[in-house]
Amino acid sequence: MSVRTWGVVGTGPNGRGIAQLVASKGLEVILVGQTAEDLAQARRQIELSLQHEIERWAITESEKRAILSRISFTTDMTELAKADFVLTARIGDIKEDQELLRTLDQICRGEVILASNTSTLSITEMASATNRPDRVIGCHFLQPILRTKVVQVVRGLKTSDETVAEVMSLVDRLDRTGVEVYESPGYITTRLIVPLINEACQLLLEGVASAEDIDTAMRLGFEMPRGPLEIADRIGLDTVLVMAERLWREYGDLKYRPAPNLKKLVRAGHLGVETGEGFFKYDADGDRIKNGGTGR
Repeated sequence: MSVRTWGVVGTGPNGRGIAQLVASKGLEVILVGQTAEDLAQARRQIELSLQHEIERWAITESEKRAILSRISFTTDMTELAKADFVLTARIGDIKEDQELLRTLDQICRGEVILASNTSTLSITEMASATNRPDRVIGCHFLQPILRTKVVQVVRGLKTSDETVAEVMSLVDRLDRTGVEVYESPGYITTRLIVPLINEACQLLLEGVASAEDIDTAMRLGFEMPRGPLEIADRIGLDTVLVMAERLWREYGDLKYRPAPNLKKLVRAGHLGVETGEGFFKYDADGDRIKNGGTGR
């Protein structure tokens, strides 16, 4: 199937990051938000991200304009009837995602693949709400989406081989490496990163070391580009909390139980890069502010 237009549902960091990535590869994108305010914020954030790319000499001003011209912003879900591939990137529970897939199943052409960016919900359960379970798949992009080169392609119970092959080809077209995963809550990356972040939170809570020193030890000791606490900030602490709570419910393993200081930061509205403060502080471009952070 020839895919020229992507539909992306959701205007949070994942949705707009995927929209920017896809548009930067010459494809059209229909970005669907819930309100006009959501869409205006998404457009501003994409423009800021593109400006940052210009400042580091990655793209030109004309390329920025071209990328933006390929993204249409709408609150009208029926616009997705024009899409050749649709990916949902909202954070919701299984019932909300099933309802969204049910709606998309009615709007989109029969041959269109419906994908979800979820990292913890069941693709099989979501697919059961549609009349095309063989065309429903997980397509999980990791944060930061514009820099991370891997995408987890997740089979549900009834996902066809043809659907998997088509999505792997789409991922390759985005200059990303697809990793095929059989459905299991958390897949590969979330199941591994959540316990690491949780343990880093626990070290901080116990006063074993500062946030800065915890991340420095992991960066230099294991050749990680970022430490676990900064990774959490960049994913979004609210998203990390949701992932941890879902894995905790699914597996009942203590390693997934969210650390108290993670909950505390989320309740305070300190969600990481998105709000300018989490375990560390960040400027408007999303760059770390030196010596900025909770320290505890």
